[in-house]
Amino acid sequence: MHFLTLDELTVEDIYKVLHQAEALQNHQPLPKPDLYAANLFFENSTRTKCSFEMAQRKLGMNVLSFDAGTASISKGESLYDTVKTLEAIGVDVVVIRHSEERYFDALKDKVSLSIINGGDGMGHHPSQCMLDLLTIYQEFGSFKGLTVTIAGDIRHSRVARSNTYALQRLGAEVNFSGPPAWRDPEMTDIPFVDMDQAVKESDVVMLLRVQHERHAFGENFTKQEYHQQYGLTVDRERKMKKNSIIMHPAPVNRGVEIADELVECDRSRIFKQMKNGVVTRMAMLQYVLAKREETKHELIN
Repeated sequence: MHFLTLDELTVEDIYKVLHQAEALQNHQPLPKPDLYAANLFFENSTRTKCSFEMAQRKLGMNVLSFDAGTASISKGESLYDTVKTLEAIGVDVVVIRHSEERYFDALKDKVSLSIINGGDGMGHHPSQCMLDLLTIYQEFGSFKGLTVTIAGDIRHSRVARSNTYALQRLGAEVNFSGPPAWRDPEMTDIPFVDMDQAVKESDVVMLLRVQHERHAFGENFTKQEYHQQYGLTVDRERKMKKNSIIMHPAPVNRGVEIADELVECDRSRIFKQMKNGVVTRMAMLQYVLAKREETKHELIN
């Protein structure tokens, strides 16, 4: 059993993970000391990597250290052989972040350990999506009837892709906002609105980081110009709906996609998202491990 994209989960399964994450905020889980996890991050990460490790340790799992810079992949070993090696020595779950989109297609049917996708290129980011869904669910109690605007670097964002389709399946209306050059040609069915309209109409304004590592910033505008044209300025925040909230997957480019003073304002749920990341990833791990046990029992019977 793997956790690769939210497309593979039913709406019922999504709610199951959300409810389990909420339960974990109030109850200490039983430790699983006989289980082993490894986190294979081939792209830089603070929140996702540390959050998964914290989740694994809170579940009582044994966490193997893994440094992509010193791993045998640097000697030419394939990702497949690396994962098969971890499987051979007894690892139960691996969390992988990789620059190649859908790297997991070459692995998922060939290994017996479980894979959780920690982010694949510009493809999917299921754990970020799940913690975002939890944050919205805790705020509004439902997704139906909500208007969510995802604003910024849509084209290069796996967060935008994962969140858009999950939110639509759960009953929310999703809009995009941002520079025309960063629209995603594969998601032309999503309405595009300007930021001045978005702040007035949205229940959730979800800002995206400008991904400097995936393209050359400044090709069309400076950071200051981006902030004024497409970012959440102090003036725009004042025009937001009374109970609307601000979200951001982080890391935040302060003064670019969001004004510095808004990062921790009353509307902001940015650090709550990070806090929710631990229980959400604990719930994802429990979901995968439970499915593994079900499969074992089916094979025995």
